[in-house]
Amino acid sequence: MSDIQTSTVSEDGFASTSQVGDFELTIDALDEEGPNPNAVLVADYASCFLPAFRVGGQQRGHDDLGKIQIDADADLDDDDDLEAIRFDIYVEADLDEETFAEILERAEGICHVHSALREELRADATVHGDAF
Repeated sequence: MSDIQTSTVSEDGFASTSQVGDFELTIDALDEEGPNPNAVLVADYASCFLPAFRVGGQQRGHDDLGKIQIDADADLDDDDDLEAIRFDIYVEADLDEETFAEILERAEGICHVHSALREELRADATVHGDAF
């Protein structure tokens, strides 16, 4: 038995609805009925990386990083394939650059989406402390 099961259905057109556990997600290649698959992948990556960053902070002795926000940007190539992803990570805590670099490195090791992506597509992340 697998660990993750989803069901994705499209009645017609380019939109599909995915059932993921108790949740339903509409994804549309044309961005009409929902976000496109590339946008969903970038949002999924950021949604995985944010808690990984928080856990990385906890593992480095910083239990309260406060509010964290990831603004993600991505570039597509001529075939509309993801070519590059960048994260600007805004953190309420005011820590030094070296500490943020350690937390960032740990988050990269924790985030399952980061691990699943080919190396050249992994996010180039910049952390901004004392951001809120």
